[in-house]
Amino acid sequence: MKKIAIVYGRRETPMEKKAISLLSELLLDYTVERTVCVPFGAESDLPDYCLIYLGTKATLPYLAGHPTDCPALPEAYGIRVENGNAVIEGYDEAGLVYGCMDFYNKYLTALECPHDPVRFCVDPFRKPLPDFSLASAPGVRYRGIWTWGHVIYDYRGFIDNMVKLKLNTVVIWNDFAPVNGADIVRYAHDNGIRVIWGFPWLWDTNCLKIDVQNCADSIDSILEVYEKQYLPLGGDGIYFQSFTELDREDIGGVLIAKAVTDFVNAGAARFLEKYPDLELQFGLHANSVKHRLEYIEKVDPRVRIVWENCGSFPYSYIPNDVKKFDETQDFVRTIAALRGENDRFGLVTKGLVKLDWPSFEHLQGPVEIGVSSRWMQNNRIERKSRIWRYIQSYWLTSAPYAHKAVHTFTDAKKGDLYCTALVEDGMFERNIMFPVALYAEMLWDPQGDTAAMMNEVGLRSYVSFA
Repeated sequence: MKKIAIVYGRRETPMEKKAISLLSELLLDYTVERTVCVPFGAESDLPDYCLIYLGTKATLPYLAGHPTDCPALPEAYGIRVENGNAVIEGYDEAGLVYGCMDFYNKYLTALECPHDPVRFCVDPFRKPLPDFSLASAPGVRYRGIWTWGHVIYDYRGFIDNMVKLKLNTVVIWNDFAPVNGADIVRYAHDNGIRVIWGFPWLWDTNCLKIDVQNCADSIDSILEVYEKQYLPLGGDGIYFQSFTELDREDIGGVLIAKAVTDFVNAGAARFLEKYPDLELQFGLHANSVKHRLEYIEKVDPRVRIVWENCGSFPYSYIPNDVKKFDETQDFVRTIAALRGENDRFGLVTKGLVKLDWPSFEHLQGPVEIGVSSRWMQNNRIERKSRIWRYIQSYWLTSAPYAHKAVHTFTDAKKGDLYCTALVEDGMFERNIMFPVALYAEMLWDPQGDTAAMMNEVGLRSYVSFA
């Protein structure tokens, strides 16, 4: 068996350290005590080792003779295996981390499975590694998870598992800003993940209660919530919802589409006057405005509209809800083109796991999130197992619909594309369930083959099945 040496050009930043630790962790599937980590130059003392070189374009000039064809794009990576040794190069530090993940995902797991009826699984390091080359970049620029914050039970584990799925954005929605929000932002940033704080701009669990005729009167108090609660935490923007989560077009005779456009534009003007670089995301439920898009088209172009409830799966909570799939696809193409090709388009997809609404209660004040006990987490895993079994069962047949939907919106909208999947109260911090891992891979590779992707994702040792 070959011993392994991870050779790094630099180990100074959190992401560089993450790349080394993740690859070391993944190699534990095959090795226990035969992997070492050494700085560049020290590998000359290890002539009998399989060498795996890690670095970015900026930190690996010594690899000029071994090009990886890494694309010159954010988060891209290149992998090359020659003469039994490997090079993993990231265009940037995030790309390096993702390259380490896919060295395992797309190369080692395939070598592990020789399709031999005598031996289903083998150690890929039992003999010199075969030549291999791969260069890749994300198909969706911002890929992430949308969740209520109070059902994150271990924020470090949650963020760590996002990194494994090559996700880079989390939207955390809560009744109040978390007491430990600054710690969450710091840990997320150390792992290459943007944090978008979510809170209501006149949203309620029953939007019919909203006084839409006087909503502009609330703008100052909403700005005060941001400045007192969220601004001190850091973060990368805010996500807000208003009174659009209804299966009707009006509230008290007032057209929702017109009222919310006027309100959002007034609020955005006030926010951006003071904070011109703030990322503002308007979570818009399509069901109340889908026939009144002439109003939504006038939303301030500085505001990213993030569409929810666009129709059937994967925009529906139910993963077998595909009867109106083609109609939903047409609608997504329409809203993708609504504000022109330079519009910063966003979507929230569903069909995974959601909040336990029958037992939901609003928080009465700010709390720490993501710091629950191991016992509590184990109990929650057990409670969610039957729900995951249901979701997984239908994802096994509905996955091609999800992949086609991703292909549709990436084809309709290039550039600054944004998609977060609703994954909440499913113990993601402890178990990366197969449907979540599969969907994350679809966001990375919208053009890939669905069946091959399902096989590849299913082989990953860190992916769980219900």
